[in-house]
Amino acid sequence: MNYLEAFILGVVEGLTEFIPVSSTGHLIVAVSLLGFSDEQWKVFTIFIQLGAISSIFFAFRDKLFSVLIGLGRKPSSNQFCINIIVAFLPSAFFGVLFYRIIKDVLFSPITVATALVLGGIIIIWFEKKKFTPKTLAIENMTIVDSLKVGCAQCIAMCPGVSRSGATIIGGMFFGLSRTTATQFSFFLAIPTMLGATVYDVYKNWNIFSHGDYTIFLVGFFTAFFSALVTVKILIAFVSKHSFVIFGWYRIALGLFLIVFWQLGFFEGMELWG
Repeated sequence: MNYLEAFILGVVEGLTEFIPVSSTGHLIVAVSLLGFSDEQWKVFTIFIQLGAISSIFFAFRDKLFSVLIGLGRKPSSNQFCINIIVAFLPSAFFGVLFYRIIKDVLFSPITVATALVLGGIIIIWFEKKKFTPKTLAIENMTIVDSLKVGCAQCIAMCPGVSRSGATIIGGMFFGLSRTTATQFSFFLAIPTMLGATVYDVYKNWNIFSHGDYTIFLVGFFTAFFSALVTVKILIAFVSKHSFVIFGWYRIALGLFLIVFWQLGFFEGMELWG
C-alpha cells in the first residue's frame, strides 16, 4: 500500500461511514481495484475507522463537553448518556457473541451486494410512508426508544446494511424526527465504532507492523477530514430532504457488485477473515 492508496481509502471511509450507503460496500470496490494483503487490510481498517469516529468528537465537541460537565447535575445530560449506553448494549452483546461468524461468513461481496439492494428498497419504501415524529430531541427519548434503535443497529452487523442507515431509518420508524435520528446515529457511533475497533485490535494485535504506521496515519487523517465534511453536509441535508436518493444509489451499487461478482471480479478475495 502506498500513500495515494491510503489517501483514496481514507476518503472512501470518511465519505460513506455516516451516510446510509454502507462504507463496507464502497471499500470492497476500492480494495478489489487496488489489491491488498488480508493482514494489511485488517490493520488499515482499524486506523481509518478511528479517523472517521474522531470526526464525531470534533464536530460535536461543544455538545459532548456540555453533556460531560452536566453529568450527575443535569437530568438532560444524564438521560443523554443513558440513551446512548442503552442503545449500544445490544450491538456490544451480539457483536462479541457472533464476531467470528460475522467476520468469517458474512463478509463476502455477494452478501454485501444483496444487503445494499434490499436496504435501498427498504429506504425507498419507508420514505414513501408518512410517519409523524414524536420525539424531537435525544434527551427526550425513553429507555425503550433507545433499546429499539439499538436493536435496529444490530441489523447492520450484516455487512452492506449500513450502521447509519439502520439506526437512522430505525429511529424514524420508532418515532424520532429525521434530525434527531440522524444525530443519535452519530453519537451512537462513538461507543459502537470505538468498541468494535478496540475488539479488532485485541483480536489482531499480532499483525501490527511498525513499518506501516506512516501510511496508516495518512488513512486516519484523510478519513477524519472527509468524514467531518460529510457529517456537516448530512446535517444540513436531512433538514430539507429525504433519503430516497441514497436508496436508489444503494440499489445501483449493489447491482454493480453482483454483476462484477458474476464476472469473477471478486474471486479469491478474502478481506475480512
